[in-house]
Amino acid sequence: IMSLAKFTQAVLLLLVGLAASQLSRAQTYTVLYSFTGGADGALPFGGLIRDRADNLYGTTVGAGEGGQQGSVFKLNRRGKFTVLHSFEAGGAGGARPYAGLVRDSSGNLYGTTAGWGSSPATVFKMTRNGKFSVLHSFTGGAGGASPLAPLILDPAGNLYGTAPGGGSPHC
Repeated sequence: IMSLAKFTQAVLLLLVGLAASQLSRAQTYTVLYSFTGGADGALPFGGLIRDRADNLYGTTVGAGEGGQQGSVFKLNRRGKFTVLHSFEAGGAGGARPYAGLVRDSSGNLYGTTAGWGSSPATVFKMTRNGKFSVLHSFTGGAGGASPLAPLILDPAGNLYGTAPGGGSPHC
């Protein structure tokens, strides 16, 4: 005969198992937005970040219409998609933002582009008002090239990142 303590333990384990089973079946998958490869870009390679209003921000690396080489986008909580910036082939702002974005406490976005063709690799800033600026252009060599990982923003507002290209021996 099973003791009351062992019976209670067995029942609790069974209930935990059933609850875990129910949770795994209860999860749903919802597509928030499907990229068309047009003006919205293609290939959202980097991760997403969220602001306090539950807006999502991210980047695409794929070519869109008219020589576009990636974009910065916003998806609001109601599902409205907005391209905040398009990277143009041959443009000084860079191309192919593979990494995700970081956001400072003022709502400014920061990211990197890996470069493509005649477009340089860059570190960029986009203000909450939509003004885009290049903070740094990579020239290769000791200064590095092709940043692919997201930036890190410290509490003092300094940005840190890595650039696997350039330098010697290119690692």
